[in-house]
Amino acid sequence: MTMKCSAIPMTGVPFPRSEYERRQLKVLEAVESARLDALVVTASGHLRYLTGYAGNGVYFAPFPLILVPGRRPTYVVREYDEQAVRAYSCIDEIDTYTQQYDFGTVCADVLRRHGLQSKRIGFELGCWNLAPADVSALQAQLPDLKISDATRLVSSVAAVKSELELEFMRDSMRMTDLAVRTFQSSLQEGVTELEMAGTIAAAINAEAGKAGCEIGMAPATILFGERTKLPHGSPMPHPIKMNEPAFLEVGASKHGYIVGLVRCAVLGRHPATESLHALAEEVIEALVAAVKPGATAAAVDAAGREVLKRSGRQGVFRQRTGYQTGINWTERGDLSLEPCAEDILKTGMTLHMPNILCSESGYLFGTGAHVLVTARGVEILSRTPHALYRA
Repeated sequence: MTMKCSAIPMTGVPFPRSEYERRQLKVLEAVESARLDALVVTASGHLRYLTGYAGNGVYFAPFPLILVPGRRPTYVVREYDEQAVRAYSCIDEIDTYTQQYDFGTVCADVLRRHGLQSKRIGFELGCWNLAPADVSALQAQLPDLKISDATRLVSSVAAVKSELELEFMRDSMRMTDLAVRTFQSSLQEGVTELEMAGTIAAAINAEAGKAGCEIGMAPATILFGERTKLPHGSPMPHPIKMNEPAFLEVGASKHGYIVGLVRCAVLGRHPATESLHALAEEVIEALVAAVKPGATAAAVDAAGREVLKRSGRQGVFRQRTGYQTGINWTERGDLSLEPCAEDILKTGMTLHMPNILCSESGYLFGTGAHVLVTARGVEILSRTPHALYRA
C-alpha cells in the first residue's frame, strides 16, 4: 500500500495518492460551502491527514498547506526540511523559506501568486502551530487580506473515516488490546509503574516485529496506588502494593492513527475506587447506547451525565465526555462530546470516550470505549471488556 515518493529508502506515504486527493477534494468542497476563496492549513494533524507528512519540522514556524479550488495544493515549508517533506508527502508544489522571520514574506508571495491577496481565506486560528505573530506577519504583507476562522473545517472532513483509515485503526486497536491484556496479566505486588511500561512496550514491539507492521505506542499513563490521583501522570519507579488501585490509559499508533483505551484494575480490594469504577461502567454503557448517526454530540454527552445525576455523584465527572479520533488525537478544534455541542454524528466517525471519574477522596479511576459510528448505531472497536480487572 505504501507509495514511495523518492529514491531515499524507507520513505513515502502510507496511503495511495488517490486517498490524499480524495481528502483534499472533500476539504475543498467544504471551503466552497463556507464561501472561502482558499484555506491555509497549519495544524500538524490536519497536515498529515492531507499530505502524509508528519510535520517533524513544524516546531520552527508554520508549514502552511495552501488549498485553492481549481489549483494543485502548495506547501510552504522551511528550506532545511524540504527534502523530508518531498520524501514523506504527496505534495509536488513546494515553496521554501529559510529563517523564521522569512515566513510571512514567502507565504504572502505564494498567496499573491494565486491572486489571493485581497480574498477571503480561512485560517486554523483555534489550532496549534499558528501563532498570533504569524497571522500578523501575513496581514502586514497583505493588508487587504480577509482572514476568516476555519478551525473546524478540516476536522469536520477528517472525522469520517475511509475504509483504509479504519484498517489502520483496527490494527492499532489490536495492539492497544494487547497492551491492556499485558497490563492485566503482569499486575502483581511489587511491580513498578516503569517496569509495567517496559513490559507493555516489549510485548507491543515483539508482536509488531512478528507481524512486520509499523506500530508504535503513544506515551502511556500508568499509575499505582495514591499516584492514581494524578491526571496524565508519567510512569515512575513506584511499586504497587496489595489492596491498591492501578490506572492505565494507553494507545497504539499506526502511521499516526492512535486508538486509545482507559482500563483500570485493583490488586486485592479497594472499595473507594471499586465503587467509582462501577459508576463509570454504567456511564459508558449509556454513552455507547446513545451513539448513532444523526445524534448530536451534546445528546451523547447528556446520556452519560444523566446517569451521573441519578447517582447523586455528578461532581465526580470533571471533563468532556469524549472526542473524535484518527490522526493526532490531541488536535484542537476537533469534534468534542460536551454540553451544547451541535455537531451531528455520521456513519464512519470514530470516538474515544474515556470516562475517568474523580472520587471524593481524589482518586482518578474509570473505564472507556473507543467506537465507530455505523449505519446500525455503533461498533465497539476494543475486544477487552470495560469491566474492572481484579488481580
